[in-house]
Amino acid sequence: MTIPPKSPNESKAEMTVRMFPSDANPAGNVFGGEILKQIDLIAGLVSQRHARTNTVTASIDRVNFLRPVYVGNALILNARLNYVHRSSMEIEIIVEAEDLITGKKTLTNTAYVTAVALGQNGKTTEVPPLVLETEEDKRRFAEAEKRMLQRLAERKKN
Repeated sequence: MTIPPKSPNESKAEMTVRMFPSDANPAGNVFGGEILKQIDLIAGLVSQRHARTNTVTASIDRVNFLRPVYVGNALILNARLNYVHRSSMEIEIIVEAEDLITGKKTLTNTAYVTAVALGQNGKTTEVPPLVLETEEDKRRFAEAEKRMLQRLAERKKN
């Protein structure tokens, strides 16, 4: 049985979360762990939309903390699939902080998350292939494939 392919647009997601004092240190800077949690949540949403089965995070790599996020900011996360292999998917997440008083948005984080689809038996299961509709889709796919091969090579060294 072949699985019909899907476009990255079918699973992309945007999520906005307001940051509160419980999300931050005494100086008002949001914890990196809170941002990572939100990255993991949206990656799970995107991967499950694509796979239509349970998915788990296999790795979060190349997380870049570019600017701080403060209490009171809205954290805006945009996520999309870049790459699909047999059972794994790479999700790219772009994070911005919005100052709700001024409306200014600042790029704060980028991340790549690899998620793996699991069947009802708890074993990896095949996911739909990715339809590459645009030149941008093709570029992202090729770059993500290189990152996946690099991750596999690093894992073999350990």
